Amino acid sequence: MDIILTEDITHLGNAGDLIKVKDGYARNFLIPNGKAIMATTQNIKKLDHQKRQVQEKLNKVKKEAEKLAARVESVSCTVTKPVGEEDKLFGSVTSADIYNSLKNEGIEIDKKKIILDEPLKSLGIFTVPVKIHPEVTADLKVWVVKE
Repeated sequence: MDIILTEDITHLGNAGDLIKVKDGYARNFLIPNGKAIMATTQNIKKLDHQKRQVQEKLNKVKKEAEKLAARVESVSCTVTKPVGEEDKLFGSVTSADIYNSLKNEGIEIDKKKIILDEPLKSLGIFTVPVKIHPEVTADLKVWVVKE
């Protein structure tokens, strides 16, 4: 019997999958428990329509993330820190400092999305990746200058 899963089931498939199972398993367990529906032409068309809607929504979110990435790449962040002898920084530049600098530029990004392996501990120009979307990463130029 062909059925469409309405939720993820281990060793069987994910929600929205069209699979073939034994008749008794479908009639006695999957369908009565709401884990699957019959694979009629109407239900298949409905599933295809829902998949198209979800895909359009994901594409729209990705396009917005790409626009934000372009804005992030066009901006250069300047962080000022006090320095000591031989231009050595007191403290370091963290993702929170970069977040505050971006906020001053008018760009709101969660500071957890700023990928900084370790804090910046010297003066100079650095390229810091910002993961805006699972498929979109922007490179932000960060200038660390003395106060």
